[in-house]
Amino acid sequence: MKAVRTSSRSAPSLKALPMLAGILAAGLVLGVAELVGAFFSSRSAPLIALGSTFIDFTPSWLKDFAIDTFGTNDKAALFVGMAVTIVVLAAILGYLAWRRWILGVAGVLVMGAVMVAAVISRAGAASQDAVPSIIGTLAGLAALRWMIRMLHRTSPIVDTNDDGAFSTGGSHSVGGKAGVSRRGFFAAAGVTAVVAAAAAVGGAVVSGVRNTVNVARERLSFPAPASPALPVPAGVDVDLYGVDRWLTPNSEFYRIDTALQVPTIDVDTWELRIHGMVEEEVRVTFQDLLDSELIERHITLTCVSNPVGGELAGNAKWLGYPIRKLLERARPTDGADMVLSTSTDGFSASTPLPILQDDRDAILAVAMNDEPLPLEHGYPVRMVVPGLYGYVSATKWVVDLEVTRFADATAYWTDRGWSERGPIKTQSRVEVPRAFAKVPAGTARVGGTAWAQHRGIERVEVQIDDGPWEEATLAAEYTVDTWRQWSHEVQLEPGSHQIRCRAYDVEGVQTEERADTVPDGASGWHTVQFTAE
Repeated sequence: MKAVRTSSRSAPSLKALPMLAGILAAGLVLGVAELVGAFFSSRSAPLIALGSTFIDFTPSWLKDFAIDTFGTNDKAALFVGMAVTIVVLAAILGYLAWRRWILGVAGVLVMGAVMVAAVISRAGAASQDAVPSIIGTLAGLAALRWMIRMLHRTSPIVDTNDDGAFSTGGSHSVGGKAGVSRRGFFAAAGVTAVVAAAAAVGGAVVSGVRNTVNVARERLSFPAPASPALPVPAGVDVDLYGVDRWLTPNSEFYRIDTALQVPTIDVDTWELRIHGMVEEEVRVTFQDLLDSELIERHITLTCVSNPVGGELAGNAKWLGYPIRKLLERARPTDGADMVLSTSTDGFSASTPLPILQDDRDAILAVAMNDEPLPLEHGYPVRMVVPGLYGYVSATKWVVDLEVTRFADATAYWTDRGWSERGPIKTQSRVEVPRAFAKVPAGTARVGGTAWAQHRGIERVEVQIDDGPWEEATLAAEYTVDTWRQWSHEVQLEPGSHQIRCRAYDVEGVQTEERADTVPDGASGWHTVQFTAE
């Protein structure tokens, strides 16, 4: 007599249950790790660490695709992708554990090791930050063992006689004990799901209670600037519905960075270190900045990942302290040509030293549009440098400035194939009409925005279909460090049309040559297709 598994109707559903067990166990791993991690540093969160590690090892072309496709929702897309991947892997591990427990154990331990490695490899992480991932892994392993044992008791096994006749036997029969064990599995699965959800919610609650940064931020007040911003003249907005506002509200300002979890920094412990090729190392606290002569400037920022006609640009009023004055205190030595700025989350940017020393008002910003920096925009301190793309200048949550040389050090994005200096290219875009819009035939106003930070916009021209280039009306200029709006009146016959624009700075017309964002920013004339009817 030998034992074989039946091919009963319950078999397909039974095979799905181990996959469910694996998924629930993975949820418990993450939930418990997040709960325990709330009592450690923010760097101990496994999901954030895994996501950050994924970003670090993602090839540049895939990052560019994510930004081009999802824009500022690229991080949400990453989390969705991670969730799908975790569910699939967990289902596979659950099935393997059911078929052969040792395979499940090995798989869970490998996943735990990956989490631990991701956590301790983050900038500033300590060995104790791995504890939440370890505890979560052990909890998940125990829950998986419990559910798999219930499933083994549920599995129908029948005995066959030598003549092929079937007879049931043992505690694995298809009778009453299987039904009881299956109910036991669902009870174990239910407990696991509840504990996982409670742990995740508990972690969020504990983190919220422990996080006082937002409270401290809301209570901040700043002294009047020693050098206030120039008054904004009338007419900087073209007053055309559909054209972005000249001053971008904080809530609408684009956000592109590598931080999956926004760093929370206590202003009482924040410190900036300036070191490297300097005669004197300088350390600055947040209070030191507040006690200094702050300046206020309107500056337009642009992301190097912004495609032609894209929306990854914004204009804001910034309050901060000139970086050149800190460098004067540190006194860079001969041969230095770059400042490597580093964020608390490990991001770094390489900024040409002469640009931080000239009169362009590169600052350590502490406020944005008359309020403390939003957390997602670098609170408590970030860099703002006119004329350079953000990836080489606009370090958020900055804590370190190392004076060095391009020949001796590289930064986060330059290690991934981007150019090391990143001056902003002259760009213009059509905002009215939008692509594929339908507009009334006859007289119509079109409009948009152009920028060439630290050079200024001299002129914008518009072309309808294959007609002549016509000069648009420019809105009032504030400074060469801010963008400039334009509008133009056109005559439209019914039918399909295209409109393109080009801008001029002090050096001439922006290039027509199309270029991708990699390695130093997109170029080309923006063209929009639309219909008049």
